[in-house]
Amino acid sequence: MSMDVSVVGSGPNGLAAAVLLVRAGLTVEVHEAADEIGGGTRTASLFDDDVRHDICATGHPMAAASPFFRWFDLAGHGVDLLRPEIAYAHPIDGSRAGLAYEDLDRTCDALGTDGPRWRRLLGPLAEHSRELADLLLGDLRHPPRDPRSAALLPARIALLASGLERRLFTGPEAPALLSGVSAHVMSRQPSLAAAGATLLLGHLAHSTGWPIARGGSQTITDALADDVRAHGGRIHTGSRITDLRALAGSRTVILDIAPRGFLDIARDLLPPRYRKALESYRYGPGAAKVDFLVSEPVPWAVPEVGKAGTVHLGGTRDKVYAAENAVVRGEDPDDRFVLVSDPMAIDPSRGLPGKRPVWAYCHVPHGDPRDATELVRRRIERFAPGFSDTILASRCLTAPQLEAYNANYPGGDVAAGAVDLRQVLGRPVPRWNPHRTPLGGVFLCSAATAPGPGVHGMGGWHAAKSLLGKDFDRVIQEPRGRTRPVS
Repeated sequence: MSMDVSVVGSGPNGLAAAVLLVRAGLTVEVHEAADEIGGGTRTASLFDDDVRHDICATGHPMAAASPFFRWFDLAGHGVDLLRPEIAYAHPIDGSRAGLAYEDLDRTCDALGTDGPRWRRLLGPLAEHSRELADLLLGDLRHPPRDPRSAALLPARIALLASGLERRLFTGPEAPALLSGVSAHVMSRQPSLAAAGATLLLGHLAHSTGWPIARGGSQTITDALADDVRAHGGRIHTGSRITDLRALAGSRTVILDIAPRGFLDIARDLLPPRYRKALESYRYGPGAAKVDFLVSEPVPWAVPEVGKAGTVHLGGTRDKVYAAENAVVRGEDPDDRFVLVSDPMAIDPSRGLPGKRPVWAYCHVPHGDPRDATELVRRRIERFAPGFSDTILASRCLTAPQLEAYNANYPGGDVAAGAVDLRQVLGRPVPRWNPHRTPLGGVFLCSAATAPGPGVHGMGGWHAAKSLLGKDFDRVIQEPRGRTRPVS
């Protein structure tokens, strides 16, 4: 049967493209190689049927700010984004921690003499948050709609990229907070790319927040999938596409896959120059993820840390940067950066009394096969004495296992490609429209395309816009609302 559009991959970007295209009246089928949809936005019961662990992403600052999800209206589709009182926290030692409250005033008060400097850095960005989110999650091909908001960025990016922010602050908390956000980028620190991402994520903490989805990240995936089905689209799981020619019956193909995957299914069809450019695309450090089933909340030495939706463990700013740079070089630092989420701190539905999900990941050299359970346990124990005594069960997904779980994570690189200036401006290859490939009717929309990694759906938004052209504006102006799958 002929098909207007085949989408390969059911991560947020693939499903976002499917939502937009099926609403345009096109016939759409989604092919997912795994038995469950969602890519990095899945939730599962790992140790107990009543305890839900997010398999990859838990905190969703970009979902709350994304133009696509703003249009889609997650709340209208039954997704409840819970905003913790403290967006993220960064323990420095047993008695001190940086606390990024959603309330900017509270954050500045907690930072003491550094509060006014924090306000000057991030306050103006928070005031223009929507315009900046639209710009930084854009396709990099159009001038900013609000030049005055865009003008807030260059000096601040230069400050962070040069490392001079450590001279801006007098205490250790504010620089540590910024370094923990910057470490999400999994790249050389400091750098221009990391600075831009730090300003995006950092200011969102004080605007739309760093929420988590009630019941698990899977609720975001399910809402998108329900909308696709409600408008007549079809989703196939266990449907691995190994040759692009298998989709010859489709007029258009949209690929939510990494460049390595595109090469695998289309190598002999690609023009040599484009194929060579894809082959030179670089992947970054990997991640190792550890899931814990615990009996009680994490016993942080600084109790306020337990109110945070996301916790960064790395000590001072210099220690975080040293650890991240060592991993980028392929080395094995003693003090790894570790990110921790205790979702029941804000979402009691995730578990039971005496049984709670906690997960953490650390950055590792690309493809590192070592189990990180002990490393992560010791790191948490350092800032939360007694944590080890609460552990009921654990499991580790090493970097190669993350790649096996999701082919978009080569070597465990959950960003689907190194995040540096070159690969931000030309992701995955330098082209005016990176979502359109030289193969007629074939588009890319994964995290390896602009605007990069994160649960925002914008790769799919941009790919659909490229396909629909002038019809795109008509589609996004259609009435929205909660939908149910057709029976």
